[in-house]
Amino acid sequence: MHAGRIRSLLERVRKGTLSTEAAMRRLKHLPYEDLGFAKLDSHRHLRRGFPEVVYGEGKSLPQILAIVGRMARRGDAVMVTRVGADVYRKVRARHRKAMYQPDARVITLNVPRYERPTQGILILAAGTSDVPVAEEAALTAEVMGNSVERAYDVGVAGIHRLLDQKEKLARARVIVVVAGMEGALPSVVSGLVDVPVIGVPTSVGYGTGLKGTAALMGMLNSCSTGLMVVNIDNGFGAGYAAALINRAPR
Repeated sequence: MHAGRIRSLLERVRKGTLSTEAAMRRLKHLPYEDLGFAKLDSHRHLRRGFPEVVYGEGKSLPQILAIVGRMARRGDAVMVTRVGADVYRKVRARHRKAMYQPDARVITLNVPRYERPTQGILILAAGTSDVPVAEEAALTAEVMGNSVERAYDVGVAGIHRLLDQKEKLARARVIVVVAGMEGALPSVVSGLVDVPVIGVPTSVGYGTGLKGTAALMGMLNSCSTGLMVVNIDNGFGAGYAAALINRAPR
């Protein structure tokens, strides 16, 4: 069905009965691919500028292998989040070019090489325990064509460590700040810069941190303007949003 509809659109464009712009608008809404257990949004790249990303946690290995296989056959950039090395080994057995980033727990395949990745994204992590979420954000932005700067273990317990990053802060067009515990770092950063700041609360912390709820509430109640907040441990969402912001005309 997909091939037939695409062929029909292309024929109409060739004959001049449909404009290129109109064909592109229709291509953005072509049907998904139904695998039974999942419906692959095969034209998300046309709508959003990046293919559908596979959230691996909670999916069975056969499901992940099937989804990756279909996307790889289409030549799509493949990104599978929240998976362990055991899943990666099974994926790589079928797709030898698959790569794995253990800190981020992300599998990638068919990622395009960008000759000139877009500059402007900075990822900060309050503590070393926040690095896995920060790396998920960083890798997401990199896969979407950005060059990412990092500064880790710069939390408010030693504010001089953050202030030493002033050159990186000054270069950034958008900053992702990852923090657990009380989640104070994004508010501090937002008070120092004139660019969008995306706060990412993590589940790092002791009992009353409530697995990231305290950090989330702290960020949502920040008095510093220009701070946006994603869900607990959602490095992917923060990296994606940062990439979209960084895509805006300079």
